[in-house]
Amino acid sequence: MKVKAVLTRLFFALFVALTVSTSALAQDADEALMASLSKKLDLDITAIADSPVPGLKQIFTDRGLFYISDDGNYFMQARIYNVAGSIVDETENALKDLRIKGIERFAESAIEFKADKEEYVINVFTDATCGYCRKLHNEMDQLNDFGITVRYLAWPRAGINSQVYRDTVSIWCSEDPHQAITDAKAGKSVDDASCENEVAEQFKFGQRIGVSGTPNIVLPNGSVIAGYQPASVLRNTIKDSI
Repeated sequence: MKVKAVLTRLFFALFVALTVSTSALAQDADEALMASLSKKLDLDITAIADSPVPGLKQIFTDRGLFYISDDGNYFMQARIYNVAGSIVDETENALKDLRIKGIERFAESAIEFKADKEEYVINVFTDATCGYCRKLHNEMDQLNDFGITVRYLAWPRAGINSQVYRDTVSIWCSEDPHQAITDAKAGKSVDDASCENEVAEQFKFGQRIGVSGTPNIVLPNGSVIAGYQPASVLRNTIKDSI
C-alpha cells in the first residue's frame, strides 16, 4: 500500500508539472504571436484567447475583435455562428462579455442620470454634437420615469485632439457635468475646463468594442443598439434583452 501511495503522489506531481509547463509554453506562444501581430498590423492587442472554432484564436484589439489562425499566418475579420443547434452568434457573445466587464471600469467617470426607481442601467457612448444623441437626451425624464438610469460615456466623433474632443473634456471637467452636457446638447457653448479625466480612455474603449457612431447604447446584457430609439421603444428593447 505504501508503494502504491508513493507512486500515486509521484504521478500526481508529474501531472501537475507537465500541466504547468504546457500552460507556460502556451502563454509564451500567445505572447509571441501578439507581439508579432502588433508589429505587422500596427494593432494594439489587449488580449488573445481560444475561439469556439478549432484552429482559430480570437484577439481583442484597439480596433475591435479579430481572428487569427493558430500558426499566425491567417488574420481575419469575421463573425462566427454556431449552427450545431439553434443559431448562436459566438462573436457577439464574446463582445458582450468584453463590453460588460470593460464598461464597469468607467462607472465612476461616466455622467450618470439616475432613475429614482432604477430597474435598468444603460451605457451610452455619446457626442454632444450628434443630432440623435440630442434627441435621446431630450427624452431623459421619460427614460428615468421608466426606471432606466443612463450613463454617458464620451465618444467624440471627430477623434482625440479635435475641437469636439476638447469640448467633450470641458463637459466632463465642468463643475456641473450634468448641466454642461444638457447645455451642449441644446446647442449652447460650454466654458473651457480641464482636469484629470477619462475621456480619451472611454473613446478608445469604444473603439475596441466596435463603436463607430453615436449614440451607441450598451444594454444591461452587453448587447448594443447602434443608433437612436424612442424612449418607449428602448424600454421594450431592454426588457426583451433580459
